Amino acid sequence: MTTTADTAAPAADTATADYMGFVGVTTASSSIMKVFPLWADILDLPTRRLVGHDLPMDADPAQYRAMVEQIRDDPHHRGALVTTHKMNVYAAASDLFDELDPFAVSCSEISSIAKRGSRLSGRAKDPITVDLALNDFLPADHFARTGAEVVILGAGGSGTALSWALAERTDAPARITVTARTQDKLDHLREVHRQHGTPDGLLRYVVTETPEEADALVAAAPAGSVIANATGLGKDRPGSPLSDAVVFPAGAYAWEFNYRGSLEFLHQAEAQRASRDLHVVDGWRYFIHGWSQVVADVFELELTPETVERLAAAAESVR
Repeated sequence: MTTTADTAAPAADTATADYMGFVGVTTASSSIMKVFPLWADILDLPTRRLVGHDLPMDADPAQYRAMVEQIRDDPHHRGALVTTHKMNVYAAASDLFDELDPFAVSCSEISSIAKRGSRLSGRAKDPITVDLALNDFLPADHFARTGAEVVILGAGGSGTALSWALAERTDAPARITVTARTQDKLDHLREVHRQHGTPDGLLRYVVTETPEEADALVAAAPAGSVIANATGLGKDRPGSPLSDAVVFPAGAYAWEFNYRGSLEFLHQAEAQRASRDLHVVDGWRYFIHGWSQVVADVFELELTPETVERLAAAAESVR
């Protein structure tokens, strides 16, 4: 399925004009479809058209390769942001790219597809964007001051990026626990950190086959810990990695990476906001940083903090 955002597009913006792509699962329901034309005006982009490339979560490698080849071979396609399929795009089609940045190679994911002349470029922007989003709500000295830890629920692309960004922080947590339903995801993540030289002992990798097992890890985390839902549950599929019986640590930061969908994890945290003194954060700023960084990559722009705030204010109008 292909969906297009070209609200109030000028007459010259036809089917043969340049456009940017969005590779996801249900792209039509994303706020970016309304936001992109507004951002195009602010950034003076050469196009206001955003075209969605929807692929099922169980897409086969041939579908990913065909999608990348379409982007590569269409002279009007400027590039694309990849959401849910970041790791699958890398696994199926990394050989189609002329250049990959170190994050893409180390994390085995591609979130930004751009063109540099005749060369196709793949980058993993998540370690940068997740850190920007984290810094928007977490005090710079939080971990050193509190001794708090981080529990990352999910070891896919977003969970990998967050663990990478946390390991690089000057103010690193005492421990980072990453969960997954299967061991192979954790083995991959362990290898990513081994190759990067992450200090031994900083990360703990735990298989949680049931929500109750994840509940126990969350409940055992110290006060003030960051509990992040990086599973995709609550957006691409309904549900939460936790059960409704979970008890969040006192004063914890409950971070839901999603901003749209059924958002069960967010609702679980909100139910305990008062009783556990929680800081509940949704994925809106992650969305803003994620998209603005990829748009800048595709169109070769430099973004200042002031420009990002202008983009955020414009996006707020359609939230």
